Amino acid sequence: MTGITVPADRLVELGAAILVAHGVPEDDARLVADSLVTADMWGHPSHGMLRLDWYVARLRAGVMTAVTEPETVLDGGAVVVLDGRDGVGQIATERACALAVDRARQHGIGLVAVRFSNHFGTAAYWTRRIADAGCVGILTTNGSPAMAPWGGREKTVGANPWSIATPGGSHGPVVLDIANTGVARGKIYAALQKGESIPDTWAIDSSGTPTTDPRAAIEGILLPMAGHKGYGISFMMDVLSGVLTGSGYATDVVGPYVPDQRSGCGHLVVAIDIDRILGRDEFDRRIDDLIARTKSVPLAAGVSEVFYPGEIENRAEERGRAEGVFLPDKTVDELKSLAVDAGVPFDLVPAEVV
Repeated sequence: MTGITVPADRLVELGAAILVAHGVPEDDARLVADSLVTADMWGHPSHGMLRLDWYVARLRAGVMTAVTEPETVLDGGAVVVLDGRDGVGQIATERACALAVDRARQHGIGLVAVRFSNHFGTAAYWTRRIADAGCVGILTTNGSPAMAPWGGREKTVGANPWSIATPGGSHGPVVLDIANTGVARGKIYAALQKGESIPDTWAIDSSGTPTTDPRAAIEGILLPMAGHKGYGISFMMDVLSGVLTGSGYATDVVGPYVPDQRSGCGHLVVAIDIDRILGRDEFDRRIDDLIARTKSVPLAAGVSEVFYPGEIENRAEERGRAEGVFLPDKTVDELKSLAVDAGVPFDLVPAEVV
């Protein structure tokens, strides 16, 4: 696979400029671009800049509103319900997370339900922000059908990812971010973009046969993680993100790669104020102890280190900020096309010559 490594800040600037050209306010555009570039830095290109083309197509079609103005449907103190009004998912989620933290400060816990939003990138980007505010962050969302219910042959269940993040004491944040399929669908799109095959355990094609072809996987059915357990967890995330929030669910939710249909996805954000339960100093001491115990176990054959959840991404982001972000050629070509269409200068210079 060939591509270029570019400075993260320049990539954010380019992405933001493209979004601004399509009517997204500058601060919002920069936040969206940063969420995508950060995913690329973490080593998750499935949720990185390859998605910008999808977002622009949805903005052009009018199914995603450039100016995001969530409406408060219910304000119950610790519990708030927002209507995202088809705005940009990252912006609706940022406002929901900030509101959840604010209510957690007042009540010990804040819960914000968001209906009729859009794809928000990687869930960990948002739960990490809650953790940075000194809270436990929990975020669920739902997506378009990706897998069949256990025992079925038709897609009705989304990957429906969820994330939990906490402060990491003297370490970086501790973060779990997973989809309930064996692999996030975006990773299959990333493999397609790179021209790579996929493991035959990720998906079955339309005839029900395991496939290594990412295109056949996208047109087929993704397999759940851990068999029936992955299906059950994903179903419940749809309950929390779609049914409970008053948003779309099951086959009513449309993915971000569809350019001309309303998303209908929902999110549920929970922030828990650590100081109200234990006190931050004591929490930090205990999480440091947990991490130390976890990392001190004897290593399995061929393993050089045990990582706590989120540690690999913490290191990758630090490296990416210093060394730049790798983009495959196809993503670079798409960004150049987007820039030309938007009348934005395409000035990505490889990091090694900056």
